[in-house]
Amino acid sequence: MSIDLAGAGMVGLTRETLATLHARLFQDPSGQAAAFLQEAGYAGGHALHQAFAGWCTAQGLTVPEEMGGPEFGQRSAEFFSQLGWGSLTSGMLHDSVMTLDSEDWAEANPATGMQYPGCYLSAGLLADFFGRIANAQLAVMEVECRSMGHARCRFIVGSAETIQHVYDGFAQGIDYDSSLAQMA
Repeated sequence: MSIDLAGAGMVGLTRETLATLHARLFQDPSGQAAAFLQEAGYAGGHALHQAFAGWCTAQGLTVPEEMGGPEFGQRSAEFFSQLGWGSLTSGMLHDSVMTLDSEDWAEANPATGMQYPGCYLSAGLLADFFGRIANAQLAVMEVECRSMGHARCRFIVGSAETIQHVYDGFAQGIDYDSSLAQMA
């Protein structure tokens, strides 16, 4: 059984389309590319959540909000992979944040050699999506990115306060793992 993703508000884009959008936005002298991409990602979280819930129903699974952690991690990874976003592995770090890792995430473009993580659309999309699953306001920050030459993209998902703490740590030259360890 399949779900009508178009009816759920989803539309497919090629990786080249996403890469071109990124490149053009980052050429804009206003410096607002990251904010624009993240805002667009947040706007898509609701439809993505609805599509995931419909996909789970079509698979004969329980609703996402009632799944246990391991099953949810497995099913959401299958869903994102089937949509073309790439592989996704979830975990926990210092009992304060969820990690989402991918060695082939669609938004990353290793050819760009960016100085900062670049999957801003994904960060917004994942924040809204996982916030709806958790029924809580969550923030997502990419802390490793294939666009910077890392082997994987790593997103951390947590409360706004926790993610802000990590962001502030980065500004002081402290890596995310050390920032989170300080909070424990």
